[in-house]
Amino acid sequence: MPVTCKEENRRLTAAVTGELDHHGARAVMEELDRRIDLAQPRELTLDLSGLTFTDSSGIAVLLRAHRRMGQVRGVMRVVSTPDQAGKVFQAAGLERIIRFE
Repeated sequence: MPVTCKEENRRLTAAVTGELDHHGARAVMEELDRRIDLAQPRELTLDLSGLTFTDSSGIAVLLRAHRRMGQVRGVMRVVSTPDQAGKVFQAAGLERIIRFE
């Protein structure tokens, strides 16, 4: 699984590893949806430190997770974004919507 989740005190942390492209994005989205539904977290932290590559599929994953967190009245932040992924997300203007740290 390209995403590993931990939940504690309604805080969900999801570590995404490997390549986040059209092959892996669906599995990541499905796992995040499932975990958000189960945990109903107040906060979601996406840890991208293990991400080796992303394309526009990564943008879709982040936007979907952000929307899902809004549906459960939670917040989302993205941490440890690698340079390549950061350039993709910056080109899409995601920093205007999603909190990156």
